[in-house]
Amino acid sequence: MKFRCILRELGMKKLVANCVLLCMASVSLLAQPPAIVRPGAGPLVRDQVFHSASLSRDMPYRVLLPAAYEAGGRFPVLYLLHGLYGDYMNWDTRTHLEEYAKATTLIIVMPDADNSWYTNSATVPADKFEDYIAKDLISEIDGKFRTLRDRHSRAIAGLSMGGYASIKFGLKYPELFVFAGSLSGAFNAAQDLDTLRPEFRAKLLEVFGSKASTTRADNDVFSLISAAHGDTLPYFYLACGAADSFLGTNRAFAQQLSSKELPYEYHETSGGHTWEYWDRELPSLLQAVEHALRAQHEGAVLPASRKKLHSKPSPTG
Repeated sequence: MKFRCILRELGMKKLVANCVLLCMASVSLLAQPPAIVRPGAGPLVRDQVFHSASLSRDMPYRVLLPAAYEAGGRFPVLYLLHGLYGDYMNWDTRTHLEEYAKATTLIIVMPDADNSWYTNSATVPADKFEDYIAKDLISEIDGKFRTLRDRHSRAIAGLSMGGYASIKFGLKYPELFVFAGSLSGAFNAAQDLDTLRPEFRAKLLEVFGSKASTTRADNDVFSLISAAHGDTLPYFYLACGAADSFLGTNRAFAQQLSSKELPYEYHETSGGHTWEYWDRELPSLLQAVEHALRAQHEGAVLPASRKKLHSKPSPTG
């Protein structure tokens, strides 16, 4: 009887010890860095959350680290912005971005920005989405990852709302970016888009304010390009489908770049405002980013003559 009691006591001690070990293992797991979402031969995919001081709240983002990242060294960064009604996962889940990224050495950062137009709101003081990108996010990425921390190694691009924002950031913060790219950019966002597209009107008025608002003038890419100085600006990359409703504003902005004799390229091919089009054009955008960053580090000028590169417009649209 006494022997059975001893065995029972030993069993209880073993159970307690195992529970302690399990708790310790759980704490250890919680202390680990964020897990890789989809491991493989391609880029490393990680989801992160950080606290934005400008927005006074936590914001998520997804980052693709090049396969070579684990071997050490520092890497250039591309900030890739989503469109209206989108989120930080769109580029990765609705295109073949991971497959295309295998051919690059870029850290690709995809932030979330709600439907903010990446702008400090004219009517909601707490919604400082421009500051969130230009100040908080870049500081977060440079602090957490092994980046090359200068404008010559930093690019920004996006689609639709994100395309508008990328060009705007390039114009307003040339000290931060050497490349600004857009696919199907909604360049008339601060002008007349609320009139042309009533379904966007409520949010556009919230973000940009009334027609007389200074927020509109401060975020109108056509006004910004008129006042810009060419020697300090990034290289601009524009692409738009010939069946896209934003084709007119893309052609108009390309013409502005041409008249200012700024370095840029404009591609107009078949396609509409669709993920099929954006997925098809994404490899060319990534190649242009890599080419621009490589040229900067090699001391070349893009383009070599500092004149425009202009794709012949499609006869349709």
